[in-house]
Amino acid sequence: MSTRIAFLKGHGTQNDFVIVPDPDNTVDLPATAVAKLCDRRAGIGGDGLLHVVRSAAHPEARGMAEEAEWFMDYRNADGSIAEMCGNGVRVFARYLQRAGHVEEGDLAVATRGGVKRVHIAKADAHGEGDVTVAMGRATLPAEQATVTVGERSWPALNVNMGNPHAVAFVDDLEHAGTLYSAPPTTPATVYPDGVNVEFVVDRGPGHVAMRVHERGSGETRSCGTGACAVAVAAARRDGADPAGTGTPVTYRVDLPGGTLVITEQPDGGIEMTGPAVIVAEGEIASEWFENGIG
Repeated sequence: MSTRIAFLKGHGTQNDFVIVPDPDNTVDLPATAVAKLCDRRAGIGGDGLLHVVRSAAHPEARGMAEEAEWFMDYRNADGSIAEMCGNGVRVFARYLQRAGHVEEGDLAVATRGGVKRVHIAKADAHGEGDVTVAMGRATLPAEQATVTVGERSWPALNVNMGNPHAVAFVDDLEHAGTLYSAPPTTPATVYPDGVNVEFVVDRGPGHVAMRVHERGSGETRSCGTGACAVAVAAARRDGADPAGTGTPVTYRVDLPGGTLVITEQPDGGIEMTGPAVIVAEGEIASEWFENGIG
């Protein structure tokens, strides 16, 4: 392992990440190391970790290398591997721009959920600009589940965005409870590998607010794939299906950390637009990293 391990810290609507640039895939990141880095008291702190690797250098991404130069090797805060992270893709793209690997405009990013198309908007006078990610299509598996918090239970729409989501519409976001632990879903067979659970309330036409428990991370300030799943669930609940009408449907989704704009196109493609910010960079103490992950 290199004795110099660079890192950055970034966030997308306050869904924050430790970023480890490693183009040649030389930094060993076992689950214990990731959990240590994401620890908010003993480490750098984050909802997850973005391991930045060239696709050709990573065994899971080599098949996507001709289409996307860079692979987002995403890890949850507990060190577990995740298929996708929508806010993470935006922050990943912002890092690539900051590092000079890409410019504003269009690019492709390889993820375990497939290749994602990204557009980096031109920065404004404050050096800020939104990033739009083509998140792919949602699937709505036939199996449904029930979400329970305390004595309350709700039916949840099963939406898959490359990772699984259970979307429950509630009267009050406080009904979600503390979200310190994963809300139980039944039957357990619907989500055998765990699930991200979203609690949603209406704010107005085409406008909802949500809280989310992300599997492996607990409650987070924002979840990009979760916002997409919520928009699709809200559209179907409201009787809107762009594939049938030929008209795009857009929802504003408020999260504790900010707002995302989600558009579902007639071809089923879902676009997510929101901010992505790099807030710090530095170097991980190699002695701490190597001695403190056991």
